[in-house]
Amino acid sequence: MSKKSTDTSKFLSYILRHEPEAIELSLDKEGWAVIDDLILRAGNKGHALDRDLIFDIVESSEKKRFTISEDGLRIRAAQGHSTQQVNITYAEKTPPDILYHGTATRFIAQIREQGLLPLSRQYVHLSSDEATAIQVGQRYGKPVLLKIKAVDMYKKGFTFYQADNGVWLTERVPYEYIQE
Repeated sequence: MSKKSTDTSKFLSYILRHEPEAIELSLDKEGWAVIDDLILRAGNKGHALDRDLIFDIVESSEKKRFTISEDGLRIRAAQGHSTQQVNITYAEKTPPDILYHGTATRFIAQIREQGLLPLSRQYVHLSSDEATAIQVGQRYGKPVLLKIKAVDMYKKGFTFYQADNGVWLTERVPYEYIQE
């Protein structure tokens, strides 16, 4: 991905996940924004976007952070929202036996006390593969891979969802279901 595409992807993540108000953009409850409105409002704030650039970023992103609506008119972040105006309706799904969470060593003491919490986000994000979880953990310091006994949680009544991009979501993970 080119530097322009990377910068634009980060901008889209910021706007569609956290601060649509920064460009006076409205998202519906499911997180959708009208692409033409996004282009116009981003342009008004000095961020040049066009449909080709947006679609290229959506299609070329390894992490599949964004989803384009079936009619091609709207875009949303697949998950990771901190804005309270968005509450995507995900279908409940049975998780695999084990899921993974990547974090940094500096957070382990807090996790041992409280488990995994969504903090500023709506859900705890979990991965079905170790490599992705480790990559996420590296963003915050020396990585630690946590194994989550997801199916045990599910059997005890915890709800799991899977976002459009494959990321697993749950409201919290008590420490008793975490293996370091």
